Amino acid sequence: MVGGGAVLAAPAQAATAVDFDTHCIPPAVVGLPPIDGVSNATVTAVPTNPKVGDTVTVTYTLTKAAASNPTDIALPADVVTPRASVALGGAQTGAVAVTGPKSNPPIPGKGAFPALVMTGTFVVTAPGAITLSPGDYTIHTSYILELDTVCTVITPPAPVSETVTASPATTPNPRTLALGSAQGDPGTAVAVTGGHFTAGAAVTVLAVAGSNPTADMTSATADAQGGFTASLVVNDLATTGIVAFEGASYDPATAAGPIAYKVNDNTPIPPGSQKLNASVTAGTLSMTQAGDTVEMTPVNFGEGGSSTGALRTVTVKDFRGGAAGWSLTGSVTDFKGPGGTVIGADKLSWTPACATKAGSPSVCAAGSPGAVGTAATLATTPNGTVTGGEFTADAGLSLNVPAYSAPGTYSGVLTLTLT
Repeated sequence: MVGGGAVLAAPAQAATAVDFDTHCIPPAVVGLPPIDGVSNATVTAVPTNPKVGDTVTVTYTLTKAAASNPTDIALPADVVTPRASVALGGAQTGAVAVTGPKSNPPIPGKGAFPALVMTGTFVVTAPGAITLSPGDYTIHTSYILELDTVCTVITPPAPVSETVTASPATTPNPRTLALGSAQGDPGTAVAVTGGHFTAGAAVTVLAVAGSNPTADMTSATADAQGGFTASLVVNDLATTGIVAFEGASYDPATAAGPIAYKVNDNTPIPPGSQKLNASVTAGTLSMTQAGDTVEMTPVNFGEGGSSTGALRTVTVKDFRGGAAGWSLTGSVTDFKGPGGTVIGADKLSWTPACATKAGSPSVCAAGSPGAVGTAATLATTPNGTVTGGEFTADAGLSLNVPAYSAPGTYSGVLTLTLT
């Protein structure tokens, strides 16, 4: 488990600042007419490459409002609360509600509003390019009177400021395979049982030698429940396992197996000769960490923002010598601070990275950047005919600390699980 004084969020990707025509209505009590002007804003998203089902954090930065302080009274610090919407387009449509903290410098009477930052989230529901444009916004002031300045986009949607590209959700391969025995003499028939294949599909059952097919194969048809039974006669002494797959060729991503199988070499030994047997012993899947504490960068009271750090490097050793890949996932608790103050677990994000040691049969893939929450992937390797190797996994961490969090140390626990 990894814990730290503050753990943090993936940095937002570069986006485009856009201008858009805005119609603003000052509070009725001030007696001002509507204002038509140009607003400028930037919308950013994290992550920009999500999968369907992922949560995306959206940040709307209103750099220039078309309206200003509607009164002659100077506004003190921290009395302005903005809220707005972000328009989605392309593969997914709708609006994302965003809000900002009550955080502003003093504003002179009739003076311009400062840059206002608002955040919100949405769940990706469709693959493809999703555009994000700044939408209508309201600037609320809480000083002497509660006043709203309401601004709408004159010709919606406003220009696109950010685009995220969503990929389809990863669907686990449910197919299973079991053998009646783990070894046999040449010419022995082994019972093969499969499950969770496509109902009625033609299934090829094949003996393999490492990553290469042998001449030993048979076929079966999956029943209405996706199951099948077959009898495969295995002759090739080089056989290391048995696989089953649908379609014209073997694809490790959709096939079942390989399940280890050994052909006994009972070839007679010529007179005056000696048979030499060598073996490779399978090991385990394990991980170690370069430490168990991450010290995050501090943030200032009244400003808040991203407290950042780096996950202590995790080393994964897959010495099983089988066909299964592995998955390294993380989950995080809330961050508990002084006097019972809590920063929610949803405020922690990471940007995963992984590296594969040269010569390893498998190649690791880093998980997607974004919120850690109760389940997020740090790194994986796929199933294959031959898998294994050594790998290192890292992540940049970022905790979005609210501006007026009580001073002190906040600690949460990030738990890593290897399966």
